[in-house]
Amino acid sequence: MIAPSILSADFANLAAETRAVAGADWLHVDVMDAHFVPNLTLGLPIVQSLLKATAIPLDCHLMIEDPGRWAPPYAEAGAHNVTFHAEATDDPIAVARDIRAAGAKAGLSVKPGTPIEPYLEILRDFDTLLVMSVEPGFGGQSFIPEVLAKAKAVRRLVDSGELRLLVEIDGGINADTIEAAAEAGVDCFVAGSAVYGTADPAATVAALRARAATAAAAAAS
Repeated sequence: MIAPSILSADFANLAAETRAVAGADWLHVDVMDAHFVPNLTLGLPIVQSLLKATAIPLDCHLMIEDPGRWAPPYAEAGAHNVTFHAEATDDPIAVARDIRAAGAKAGLSVKPGTPIEPYLEILRDFDTLLVMSVEPGFGGQSFIPEVLAKAKAVRRLVDSGELRLLVEIDGGINADTIEAAAEAGVDCFVAGSAVYGTADPAATVAALRARAATAAAAAAS
């Protein structure tokens, strides 16, 4: 699955930018509050407008404080998947429960420096795990390969039947890094500048998906 990140899109033409990635599996929407991360992007009103402009399922990544308060409204608005950060709450299970009750899938995200082991027991309460492969806050950063160990650890649990979970990765994903991520067991790849920085974003989405599928098949053989 490929989820183009509109953080790299033209914010003045978001409706057109969603059409430019026709064929994408999800549309990744980075919500930042300038508190949890040192950047301010967009919020619920923009997400509500995007939902009217595209049929691509919205994958909302909330890089915000107090997700218990702010996450459920994104689900209520119609987002397909709502992800919040493990580091932003003391009760991630409760937040996940409220997101699901509001009608969306619930995702948990961890920063590059956050170990995954303390959260393995609670992942059964989530639909997705978003592994950050850059420090959250700004697009265009370089991929941190060390985080792939987290994806591999969770993939083993999924493959063994202990978890039912989609593994997603975000940060520095492009034609040079997507294969390693796919080999590590990632299911969904967030790509920003690697998609929107090309002349034909839709064709780039297809090309990235093909690269990931080939690498995943090779790793499984």
